[in-house]
Amino acid sequence: MVDFTAEEKAAITSLWGKMNVEEAGGKALGRLLIVYPWTQRFFDNFGNLSSASAIMGNPKVKAHDKKVRNSFGDAVKNPDNLKGTFAKLSELHCDKLLVDSENFRILGNMLVIVLANHFGKEFTPQVQAAWQKMVTGVASAVARKYH
Repeated sequence: MVDFTAEEKAAITSLWGKMNVEEAGGKALGRLLIVYPWTQRFFDNFGNLSSASAIMGNPKVKAHDKKVRNSFGDAVKNPDNLKGTFAKLSELHCDKLLVDSENFRILGNMLVIVLANHFGKEFTPQVQAAWQKMVTGVASAVARKYH
């Protein structure tokens, strides 16, 4: 799987500890649904997804995005066991929801963009590298059941 250095773990944990989960509500998933509109098919019960403003203001998008961020919080706490941390989510998304596994990679990239926007200069290239490694590891762990 993914091996993190002590420095990478520190960078990830430090930044995540400063993240206001409520303040970031809906941004990563919202970006996914806007930039990659075909992903909306997995959220047909979310109501109005007809425009960028509708998506970003949609309470179901915000609620699901919070679940995603909480799952990433679990990854931050367990970087050495991403497979185990995401085993149930992998099964759910593969067997029941039938989500294309590529979407996990794309969503991870959306989270990196949200973090970069939120933290600005603090989101250095080294911090980004650590986070790219994290979101790649999470995407791989969630997609594990597909392989």
